[in-house]
Amino acid sequence: MATGPEEKSQVKDKFSRNLATVRDDLKELGVLAVAALEQSVRAVVTRDEDLARRVIAGDLAVNSLEEAIDRECVRLIALFQPVAGDLRQLMAVDHIITELERIGDSATNIAEEVLALGQLPPRAIHPRLEFMAQSVQEMVRQSLEAFFRSNCHLARQVCLADDDVDFLDQAIIQDLLREMAGAPRAIVPSQSQINIVRNLERVGDHATNIAEQVVYMVEGQSVRHRCQG
Repeated sequence: MATGPEEKSQVKDKFSRNLATVRDDLKELGVLAVAALEQSVRAVVTRDEDLARRVIAGDLAVNSLEEAIDRECVRLIALFQPVAGDLRQLMAVDHIITELERIGDSATNIAEEVLALGQLPPRAIHPRLEFMAQSVQEMVRQSLEAFFRSNCHLARQVCLADDDVDFLDQAIIQDLLREMAGAPRAIVPSQSQINIVRNLERVGDHATNIAEQVVYMVEGQSVRHRCQG
């Protein structure tokens, strides 16, 4: 039996309302992930172990919301069988929530390094680590803004910024390795800082992956590993 125009319009409206709810949930997940990252970095800079513990405890909320959004995406695809732009948007959401959950994991890893460093005699944090952290946080914020604005230009700017983060990753790690070679007492704290830097670099990769999903959602073609173009 054919579906009439009025019924089709009602189905479309219902799908649009459900999709709007999913986007709101994604925004909430983004807020949680960004906050966890910012707090973990602040905990590194200020040596705030209590804040680090709060970041670790908060990871459960990130995981739970990611799982809930994933289930809803699957439900909407099965129920409404969307096509074209609607389907790409749901698929992009489902990929982006995974990246946000992994950003939350990296924030937790950084917070755990704060607790490890707290058991050691204080040593100065690498002078460029905080700048790298700020760059990565900006990448995450811009990648999410690109999604909600459907802005491919901004998404590609995020991809370009990843090259600078990769450079900082290598430069800081080389400095820390040299410090470890010259001072045995620096080995353990420097290794913790290397772990923090590596997690920040991974967050940059996750932000880039989000940006690539934005380009796919808007333009309809995969640009994985080449969204700068």
